[in-house]
Amino acid sequence: MIAPERLKSEYAIRIEEKMGSSKVKYPEIRVEEIFSSICKDHSIWDIDNHELGIETARVFRSASLRRLELFPRSHQLIKDNPHLKKCVLSNGQRVFSELEMRFLGIYEYFDLVIFSSDIRYKKPNPKIYHFALNKMQLKPDEVLFIGDTPENDIIAPKRMGMKAIHINEAWEHMSDTL
Repeated sequence: MIAPERLKSEYAIRIEEKMGSSKVKYPEIRVEEIFSSICKDHSIWDIDNHELGIETARVFRSASLRRLELFPRSHQLIKDNPHLKKCVLSNGQRVFSELEMRFLGIYEYFDLVIFSSDIRYKKPNPKIYHFALNKMQLKPDEVLFIGDTPENDIIAPKRMGMKAIHINEAWEHMSDTL
């Protein structure tokens, strides 16, 4: 058994250690692996620490969400453009973010969903964008990248030759023109 304060502290320490030991500029970890190692180190009997790590990560996430909602304008933008290939490229953890997307009913709208935890590096590392381009069989100049973080979703994609806009701009202008 582990006290909540100790769990929080060990989680932070292990995340920092894992990120610090990476040779990648923008490394990514899998939170379920962090929780799995904590569970294994603190168990008093044999456990399936892999499964327990997954469930602990999900509980951790659910405790950190105040509310989960879909922005109606984003949903409409996605629905209004079925003719376009769509990909989610997220600095998220698949262990809970995929479930959240499915709960919101949007996962199926996308041709490809890539979470940084899938490939162990995150935006703005160019490798994650190249990975998506290769999977989608697209060239950078064939892509419109829409996002909410300037460094990850505007600057980095533009450096690679993609068109990129902030989600607010997409909400204002794109639903009529895409």
